[in-house]
Amino acid sequence: MLTEEELIHIRRHLHQIPELALQEVETHQYLADTIANFNHEFLEVRTPEELPTALMVLVHGQHPQRTIGYRTDIDALPVEEQTGLPYSSTHSGVMHACGHDIHMTVALGVLNYFSEHQPQDNLLFFFQPAEESENGGKRAYELGLFKGKWCPDEFYGLHDNPDLPAGAIGCRMGTLFAGTTEVNIDLNGKGGHAAYPQDANDTVVAAAALILQVQTVISRSIDPIQSGVITLGKIDGGTIRNVIAGHTRIEGTIRGLTQTMIETIDQRLKDLCEGIGRSFNMDVELELNQGGYWPVENNPELTKRFIQYMKTTSAVNFIETEPAMTGEDFGYLLAKFPGTMFWLGVEDNSQLHSATLTPNEAAIKRGVDAIIGFLEYRMQN
Repeated sequence: MLTEEELIHIRRHLHQIPELALQEVETHQYLADTIANFNHEFLEVRTPEELPTALMVLVHGQHPQRTIGYRTDIDALPVEEQTGLPYSSTHSGVMHACGHDIHMTVALGVLNYFSEHQPQDNLLFFFQPAEESENGGKRAYELGLFKGKWCPDEFYGLHDNPDLPAGAIGCRMGTLFAGTTEVNIDLNGKGGHAAYPQDANDTVVAAAALILQVQTVISRSIDPIQSGVITLGKIDGGTIRNVIAGHTRIEGTIRGLTQTMIETIDQRLKDLCEGIGRSFNMDVELELNQGGYWPVENNPELTKRFIQYMKTTSAVNFIETEPAMTGEDFGYLLAKFPGTMFWLGVEDNSQLHSATLTPNEAAIKRGVDAIIGFLEYRMQN
């Protein structure tokens, strides 16, 4: 089994070679080379041609009743690192600012253990590209990667959390991460001279009316005891103060704790855009892009079992957490396979996606041990 020192060495190497979505060539090679040194008596390794930076490893069980999936994401963010660490990113403008280097290292630690201790059930490890963008989980599913012996009966995955103590496991019943949808609205009217508004069709005025009406969607269309967010963060219209704008664009985001809620918000936006178009006699185009960023809705039965194990295991510091409005594309896979996502505390003053994120590496071995323990427990229960 990999020692804590070896795990930290792996993490620091991964931290130095961050790569953006679908460009994880060096990362993929390092993962493959590392796994090549494991015992392969029970392992079957696959690099799918359809998604070449992905890596799948099947651990064949002794008496399998199910295939348990474990997913880790492998891509990084377009962030210039500012940690000053001796093992900082060597790729300019790219950093593991979301802690995927921690995620991968934990997954390798768990995989290494089961390569040496054959599990009862089959285990499927999925090293997934393109979580931060490009819908890696959805791509993998739609490309048919999870078929036959590569199809998990249930799926698990973690995300690091700088607000939790190093090595703590956080989870909750229900939704862990919100789903996200990008919103783009184009209002097309007619430009003209500011002194002759009767001869133009002002898209800035229409946009202002639309923005105000959108504010009522959450307050009047969503159950108050649930949570949803619409933020319109960018508006671009007009060229100069004395010309009426013939085109205005609004960009924003929707966050919701269930897919049903997101679809409700989507429909209300469609209704409002259609109404503004009729009211102002202009064309209003609404584009909604959710991709694979569905809410991370934990399966009730599996999550209850997961929490029960973590709560009753003395070596685990379990913390029940609140839902987060950040997005994670594991939600798409959890809509296709029952499973659970959970937090691993990494205790840092900097937040995720920060250029100064410095996870506490003591979390790695504790995370590996907790997950191994749970998987062995799950195979017996």
